[in-house]
Amino acid sequence: MPTETTAPRPFLKWAGGKRQLLSEIQERLPENLDDYDTYVEPFIGGGAVMFHLLHRHNFERVIALDINAELILCYKTLQSDVKKVIAELRKMRDRYPSHEMADERKDFFYQVRSDWNASVGDVFSLTNSEQVKRTAQTIFLNRTCFNGLFRVNSKGLFNVPIGSYKNPSILDGENLLNVSSSIQNVQFHHAQYSHVLHFLGKKTFVYFDPPYRPLTTSSSFTAYSKSGFNDENQEQLAELCRQLDKNGVQFMLSNSDPKNSDKKDQFFDDLYDGFRIDRVKANRAINSKGSGRGKITEILVQNYNT
Repeated sequence: MPTETTAPRPFLKWAGGKRQLLSEIQERLPENLDDYDTYVEPFIGGGAVMFHLLHRHNFERVIALDINAELILCYKTLQSDVKKVIAELRKMRDRYPSHEMADERKDFFYQVRSDWNASVGDVFSLTNSEQVKRTAQTIFLNRTCFNGLFRVNSKGLFNVPIGSYKNPSILDGENLLNVSSSIQNVQFHHAQYSHVLHFLGKKTFVYFDPPYRPLTTSSSFTAYSKSGFNDENQEQLAELCRQLDKNGVQFMLSNSDPKNSDKKDQFFDDLYDGFRIDRVKANRAINSKGSGRGKITEILVQNYNT
């Protein structure tokens, strides 16, 4: 719900996060968005677009979905127990050795990672205190690991090594409080994106931000959950978007632009033929090589303003 407070920011660094594209997305939102009563985001990720919209619009219902159970747990715990999460994070921040104590710092990081991996499973069956601790651990690992990635292997184990940050921002209590306040009425669901079909109405706006199609074989960071997202999944998502369009539901979708690496690659142009496809400039935010960070284009697809 819109307030005069500072707009909340994503509390996790997330591959493909949309903060840098918010102005482009804002410019392309439906002009009558205030007339919509429901907002649905099936790949919630870091939540940049959701936070942006919550700060500016009064939706009767906001539904966020993601297949990543750990992520949904974080949102739900911050929704209900933000002060406990802050207290747990404060303890971890105060115990985290300084960068001059490199070996001790490594030991601390890998112990937290080991503890986190030891509890992989049905995270929603954990006790309240265990969920609070796990949420704090997730934020800690995200803030201190290499390049701020969230990546797990096929067994669901967090496998990102320690980062080289001298003074990582482990705790931003003010932002966490803003996040918690803004999501009090949001419904979070651990579910596949297709679950969006359960929440549609004529006054529903949907924003899709799926795992991006990799531009190269080495650029894929889609393994934020145990299951990947391949071209067949992209095609299935496009079919769902066409189903929404037939039902009169307006949507926007973002993805990578294959033309950055191959001018002849028509994958998304063919997949979303008939819809509006805008190419917008973006910075490659997460790349293992500094030389790979620069201006590229991404696509924004809409079934309105065509």
